[in-house]
Amino acid sequence: MFRPLRPLQTATDIALAAGFFFVAVVFELNAGVGVLGPPTGTLTVLGVIGYVLLFSAALGFRRFSPGVALALAWAGAVLQMSLLRGPSLVDVAVFGVLYAAAAYGSIRVFWAGLASAVTGAIVITLYLYLGPLYSAPLDLSVLPIAVIVLGGATFALMLAWTCGALVRTARRARENRLAQERAEEEARSEFERARIARDMHDVVAHSLAVVVAQADGARYAAAADPQAATAALQTISSTARAALADVRLLLTQLRHSQGDGPQPSLADLEELWAQVRAAGVDLRVDIDPAPPGEPPASVQIAVYRILQEALTNALRHGEAGGPVEVGLSWFADRVDLTVKNSVAAGSSTPGRTGHGVIGMRERTQLAGGDFAAMEESGSFVVRASIPVVGGRA
Repeated sequence: MFRPLRPLQTATDIALAAGFFFVAVVFELNAGVGVLGPPTGTLTVLGVIGYVLLFSAALGFRRFSPGVALALAWAGAVLQMSLLRGPSLVDVAVFGVLYAAAAYGSIRVFWAGLASAVTGAIVITLYLYLGPLYSAPLDLSVLPIAVIVLGGATFALMLAWTCGALVRTARRARENRLAQERAEEEARSEFERARIARDMHDVVAHSLAVVVAQADGARYAAAADPQAATAALQTISSTARAALADVRLLLTQLRHSQGDGPQPSLADLEELWAQVRAAGVDLRVDIDPAPPGEPPASVQIAVYRILQEALTNALRHGEAGGPVEVGLSWFADRVDLTVKNSVAAGSSTPGRTGHGVIGMRERTQLAGGDFAAMEESGSFVVRASIPVVGGRA
């Protein structure tokens, strides 16, 4: 019912209502309106001051509460007609009230303003030509003039209401546009956060899995083969440094929206194979057929991250010393990849716990491909097929 206004708007409306009251009350008390002349008698003077006050209050409330302003304007008009006063300067407030009802009012006030504009035009026409202000005898010659007055009053009142309706439409369109822009920005931010979260998970999970495997191997081999422990520590050091560099790039991307995150390519797969083998995994890689050219960067990133996560799951959940088989088949229109590893007894499969399978599925779907991860005869198998579009031959 009441709209919040800024202090400046409130002060402006109060000043406008006060100024309008003083100007209108002086005009009403001194000017002859209609055939009755200036008001005489205490009650009449008080009545005139009363309807001027009602119209002024309606003008002051027009933005704060359009519904209240509309009711005050109707009360002022009824009191004005009951005192047999004709249209005058004070009725200008009606146009401001109708404008505000259409521009700022609720749905009910909006349509009440439209009804008031039409009804007000009819009432003023009947009041002028059937009321006590009209002293000439009634005949058909008055009808054309009454129709003209009705048309003019309707046009004037509807013009004020229509201007408010146009402002209302423009404001709603602007609010909808801003809301849509905010929603799009939030969607972009959410997508970017999800992408960075996937990258962070892939980088950190894989690197930590290699570090854990190397640390365990070094601990068991330290007594029998100190050289193996040294090599394991070297692998841990290089893996941790690479992971730290990737994390720093991701954090840079979080701080600066234009920053570039780590963007692995097919050339980095050899380093990935080396890290996994250094962790003591019997890794068997079969690439057939080989890439016919240079695949798009998005496909290279997706393939690398999916393989990275699948191999991380094999390190964490696979049988110790068991083989891990990787198959890559590059065709003209797609690339098919498969990662298969035996599952350690009593170990939970990655398909039931963790976020690795979810991340691989999301990456595959974002690339427009198909993904599946399941247990097959005591082994865990990851399969993905990613379309290749726009690669360089």
